[in-house]
Amino acid sequence: MRTKSVVPRLRAKKRLFKRVKGSVGGRRRLLRTAKESLIRSGVFARRDRRRKKRDFRRLWIIRINAAARERGLRYSQFIAGLEKIGCDLDRRTLSEMAVLDPTGFDAIFEKVRAALDLPAPVAVA
Repeated sequence: MRTKSVVPRLRAKKRLFKRVKGSVGGRRRLLRTAKESLIRSGVFARRDRRRKKRDFRRLWIIRINAAARERGLRYSQFIAGLEKIGCDLDRRTLSEMAVLDPTGFDAIFEKVRAALDLPAPVAVA
């Protein structure tokens, strides 16, 4: 007697349609289109998980650069000074400090300035 794979196939379809829930039109209703959109969304998800790391690092560098330039140094000079004083804070932490704890960032910045033998900036009144 020939066996049919009806139950497993229906179960697989049900799982697939559960995953594409929230889509619009044929992406939600048609089996082939739903499969394609699910595969494509998985590709985008994988790509963007890797992309997110790059994007956040860029954001942190932009924030550190802005904070360093306000105090009179470029980003590259600031990072070189951090290495010179042996500070092992990562860019994420430095970025958070620049935004949320300016006094702590100022303290680190003064150590960097001293390590680079740069004069203190002249305050303009």
